[in-house]
Amino acid sequence: MNQTATAPVFAPACNTAETEHYADDQERQRHRQHVEQLEDQITELAAHIHAATYRLLELIREYDACDGWSAPGLRSCAHWLNWKCGIDLGAAREKVRVAHALKELPRISALFRKGRVSYSKVRAMTRVATRKNERYLLMIARHGTAHHVERAVRNYRKVKRIEALAQENTRHAQRELSWYIDDEGYWVLRGRFTPEQGALIQSALEQAIEEEFQEQKNVAAATSRRLACDAGVVHWLEGAEGQPLSVGRKTRSIPPAIRRALQRRDGGCRFPGCTCSRFVDAHHIQHWADGGETSLDNLALLCRRHHRLVHEGGFGIRKSMIGALEFTNPAGAVIPTGPETRCRGNVFALFSAHQQAGIQITPTTSHSLWLGEKMDDELAVLGMLQLE
Repeated sequence: MNQTATAPVFAPACNTAETEHYADDQERQRHRQHVEQLEDQITELAAHIHAATYRLLELIREYDACDGWSAPGLRSCAHWLNWKCGIDLGAAREKVRVAHALKELPRISALFRKGRVSYSKVRAMTRVATRKNERYLLMIARHGTAHHVERAVRNYRKVKRIEALAQENTRHAQRELSWYIDDEGYWVLRGRFTPEQGALIQSALEQAIEEEFQEQKNVAAATSRRLACDAGVVHWLEGAEGQPLSVGRKTRSIPPAIRRALQRRDGGCRFPGCTCSRFVDAHHIQHWADGGETSLDNLALLCRRHHRLVHEGGFGIRKSMIGALEFTNPAGAVIPTGPETRCRGNVFALFSAHQQAGIQITPTTSHSLWLGEKMDDELAVLGMLQLE
């Protein structure tokens, strides 16, 4: 009997544990490569943003120097940046300050232009930087973090404040003020003031003289209308049902209830781009003298500057068809109520612009050279003091 012996067939040995380990290694390697690519993209783009910020500050300085922002209704270049570019007012003031400071700091400007130092570091350095110490400050900036730069500048300013305090105490001890009325009734004053006090007194006297001069002039009709917006004494008796939000044509002065509601609703000056929340007047959109009511719907808060412009500067205020406030300039054009949205360029255009300007930026351009060592605060401040 023939029997065919069938030999068992065995598959090649397969180590499941080793296969899974190999797959995990590949996955970890791919993940690590992805993370490294992200890191390079972030650091490279950050350096491009540093360089672009330098260019932005250059433009701001030039714009401020030629008073490009000084159209009627605007207070400063910072207010223009707040309105047109959507930059917080405090940050806008810092940008204007840094922009002007960089003009006298060629070394800091050169590295900032190339994206090698960040705006945060530059902002801190410009608080104390001079041509004598900017190289030293850049050494701290390149070998440390933004925190190190801030700390060095803060400690340096603290030492300088102590010195200034000693000088100020000496000035304070030497101050004096005396006055008397002479035989003809004139006031005679004699004083010795610090430079700051003297400048403040001079400014106050000049302003008081100017105000007195203006009051002695014939009061123009427009001025009378402005003063009448939130002025005037008329007796008002509250009813038992509470404080109304409209008193119709009975009075042009603003009752406290309406004033509080107006303050809650507007929060501050309604003029486009203005951020004033104190020393504001209640303005009748349709003036009381022209038949307008003293009601919440017919009132808007305006700061003293813009209140004057609306009455005497040719600016206008009205309600649109949907009930929103519209401000017009002296030419009659409607003033935009917010920043314009403009889509010009993208990140690739930014890269291209820097290449054309000869600015070579890589992922390591703005890397700090800090190796984790502790900064010697005393030595950092002493270095700057020795350069004075």
